[in-house]
Amino acid sequence: MNRLDALEAQSIFIMREAFAQLRKVALLWSLGKDSNVMIWLARKAFFGRVPFPCMHVDTGRKFPEMYAFREQYAKEWGLDLLLEDCPPIESTDPTLPPAARSAARKTEGLRLALAKHGFDGVIAGIRRDEEPTRAKERFFSPRGTDGAWNVREQPPEFWDQYNTALTPGAHLRIHPILHWTEMDIWAYTQRENIPVIPLYFSNNGKRYRSLGDKDITFPVDSPASTLDEILAELAVTKTSERSGRAMDHESEDAFERLRTAGYL
Repeated sequence: MNRLDALEAQSIFIMREAFAQLRKVALLWSLGKDSNVMIWLARKAFFGRVPFPCMHVDTGRKFPEMYAFREQYAKEWGLDLLLEDCPPIESTDPTLPPAARSAARKTEGLRLALAKHGFDGVIAGIRRDEEPTRAKERFFSPRGTDGAWNVREQPPEFWDQYNTALTPGAHLRIHPILHWTEMDIWAYTQRENIPVIPLYFSNNGKRYRSLGDKDITFPVDSPASTLDEILAELAVTKTSERSGRAMDHESEDAFERLRTAGYL
């Protein structure tokens, strides 16, 4: 197998393991490149049909192109789409910086959605290479009854053996593409011909490398307007993937505080 084949095989194994071991699972669909790859992998893992709901915890502040993508491909891929709204910013921690506080709405939105639907597992599209705090994650990551993450007490994962035991009221975050890189995502997208939101391609010398809420996400300088050009750019760039995310430029501990409290 080549690298993409090996990555695909392990991700499919992780998804199937989650579906087999947990009572009620959902896949979190953020509409970006990573979660679109996850849906593609889930369709492969389960022979063309995703057998669990795909849930968008929506802040109401995404780009119009993202909502258009959601409506088109939820139908085309035959997804069981769940839409859950986030609570207002007043419900979040007022000590967080402004952009991080805005992002924290998703943490509370996810907590409410889990309670509403009773999911004991959520499949999320985070990767270790995105951000240092995420590099500490496991493929199967237990969360407390309040959704909090205890980074110091995580189960070991050796030889593809995963601990899926849960205490009552807790849930697992499953991360099938944790071991992928940004370049892997784009190379796989190209190989599989996965649909791409146009915002990822250059327009007037700028493009988005990471998509979030439109008021706290900004494009980076880039001439890359094709998948080949994106891959060539990533081979040499020294710019962080999340350089366009406002929250990553606020206080040093803001992201870690968000993730400890349950942020993705």
